[in-house]
Amino acid sequence: MSPSAFQADAVPQAPEDPLFGLMAAYRRDEDPKKVDLGIGAYRDNNAKPWVLPVVKKADDRLRADPNLNHEYLPIAGLAEFTAASQKLILGADSPAIKEKRVTSLQTVSGTGAVHLGALFLSKFYRTNSQRMVYFSNPTWPNHFQIFSNVHLDYLTYPYFNTKTRGLDFEGMMNTIRNAQEGSIIVLHACAHNPTGVDPTQEQWKEICTVMQEKKLFPFFDCAYQGFASGDLARDAWAVRYFIEQGFELCIAQSYAKNFGLYGERAGCFHFVTSAASDAESTISRVASQLAILQRSEISNPPAYGARIASLILNDKELFAEWEENLRTMSGRIIDMRKALRSKLEEMGTPGTWNHITDQIGMFSFTGLSEAQVLKLRSDSHVYMTKNGRISMAGLNTNNVEYFAKAVDKAVREA
Repeated sequence: MSPSAFQADAVPQAPEDPLFGLMAAYRRDEDPKKVDLGIGAYRDNNAKPWVLPVVKKADDRLRADPNLNHEYLPIAGLAEFTAASQKLILGADSPAIKEKRVTSLQTVSGTGAVHLGALFLSKFYRTNSQRMVYFSNPTWPNHFQIFSNVHLDYLTYPYFNTKTRGLDFEGMMNTIRNAQEGSIIVLHACAHNPTGVDPTQEQWKEICTVMQEKKLFPFFDCAYQGFASGDLARDAWAVRYFIEQGFELCIAQSYAKNFGLYGERAGCFHFVTSAASDAESTISRVASQLAILQRSEISNPPAYGARIASLILNDKELFAEWEENLRTMSGRIIDMRKALRSKLEEMGTPGTWNHITDQIGMFSFTGLSEAQVLKLRSDSHVYMTKNGRISMAGLNTNNVEYFAKAVDKAVREA
């Protein structure tokens, strides 16, 4: 037999994905007190996955529909889902929707939306200088892979201040001010992953002003609308403000977290153009090219999760119940933040811990060093990423005290 054409020099062994490797290590651990703070998925107070009650209702209604079938969706996806998704992220009274300046495609969750947007920009976005994408430092690690796969170069802008454990606003602004005209700036709409640190509305306004002056292109990644604060409008404020200021931009929207539809892969990509006289023509052309890209990638998006989300988004009573479910999830996480900070301060754990409650959303950047993280794993069977990021959803009334004591021990000894 002839040797493979794919020898090690051509196809080197890739490293294991750090997060999935962490999950595998947690599953192998047989200690009854083990704590999983790595996975970015909501867990209830018993550390179990939570199917939203409103999702159960929609699921029952969907399965009882005698007309339900498993036919292909259109290339752009379920029309009532994408229309409702526009209203959710942009606002029902958005002038961009009324003026038909938006085109939307259903995607394979937020990851697929980011990829579709990156692919479109790679193929069609033209600037007078080298095209450059800027990510926050740190950011969701998959951003780097997705954009590099479509041959877009990237740099980072400062974001997390390790001393204050808050936003490095000055560093962020300096980098954005010095970015070349036309650069793409990837922004987390709310509940920044992995830090949990968001700009204030006044800071968003300053970011917007500088980006207008420098003619930069915003790409919003929105994975946590409603999940962060429990308020859908508040969590979408930055996106809506940028559109009000006349920006042309992209939005990647995920329904994994806020509907708990992690495995159903329901998401949406939106392209919004400015209110120029040829806006409708621009959107028509952009939509046509996005459809071609979608066709060559997945042909048709998955239907089931989108149908569940669509039922809820388009039914007044179900929507109100969903908002209550969102407040339940966000509220429990806020309670865990307060409990963790309180217990660390009660024990006099070295350092300051106000950042635990200052941050928002699923994740918290604890400020723990890699050595302390590894000590937590070896001594206390607590699993988190090496950079000290924890999923607040992994904490509950049954383990928060255990975790706080483990942190106290690690901080004092490492």
